[in-house]
Amino acid sequence: MKFIAIALAALFASLPPGARAAAWEPAPGHVQVPIWPGTPPDAQPLSGPEFVTTRNTVAGKPWTAAERVSRPTMTVYAPKGRNTGAAVVVFPGGGYWVLAMDLEGTEVCDWLTSRGITCVLLKYRVPGDRQQPQSGPYPKSPMALQDAQRSIGLVRQNAAQWHIDPHRIGVLGFSAGGHLVAAISTHFERRLYPAVDAADKQSCRPDFAVALYPGHLWIDDDKFELNPDVPVSERTPPTLLLQAEDDHVDGINQSLVYYIALKNAGVPVEMHLYPSGGHAFGLRPNAFPITRWPALVDTWLQTIGMTSD
Repeated sequence: MKFIAIALAALFASLPPGARAAAWEPAPGHVQVPIWPGTPPDAQPLSGPEFVTTRNTVAGKPWTAAERVSRPTMTVYAPKGRNTGAAVVVFPGGGYWVLAMDLEGTEVCDWLTSRGITCVLLKYRVPGDRQQPQSGPYPKSPMALQDAQRSIGLVRQNAAQWHIDPHRIGVLGFSAGGHLVAAISTHFERRLYPAVDAADKQSCRPDFAVALYPGHLWIDDDKFELNPDVPVSERTPPTLLLQAEDDHVDGINQSLVYYIALKNAGVPVEMHLYPSGGHAFGLRPNAFPITRWPALVDTWLQTIGMTSD
């Protein structure tokens, strides 16, 4: 924790006054932690500093996008009241271009912490500019997956201080973040970067995984085959998938093809498909039953032994 405070102070001291206001920051009482002590691996120059924008409404409320993220961070949200010992690293979506920091980030952390689960919100690298290369998917670009590997290692390294069971650390992601869930679930045997410190000696394999309306898993319209860059094995962690049949951004074949690969590999997997709901609904309830998905995840986590009643 001392390393975290020192690193954060150094980061903020180096920023001009106007830059901090432009970048995404968590609510008061929560601290962003840079996940890399220096320049991140495979860093790409961006067209300007990080900033946030307000996007169209979802369930009657606008959502906030973080753009041009070049210095990834994680923000730890401790459980409210009872602590189950479980932790979830959350990957917001945004097409590997931007990050939906509230819709698919802080609002999810509020729910997780209310259930006694530590939430770690990862602000991974994204360019925010379609003239820049995306931060994923891997292997086309390794940056987002590098950030995911690093963050899980850091959570395990700090498990005792953060009152987390190191064997109950999972991931949850939306859209591109759902693909990142699949990527980290199948790319944990070796780091995609040279080790930085002791955190990189920790396993970066998630103990469980939740992917909501994921993308980049089915890439050939002529073949119903899983993206070969997502090499499912018997060591892929137990997974829950959720998607709407009328999702016109990432169709249900994205989840179906991954589900079948997981089943064939003998990986415990649960999938929920709904006829309606579209894409990018986050955790905001509306008229569609699919938006009640937190109850499904809650029950599933109990079923696989990650939490209890």
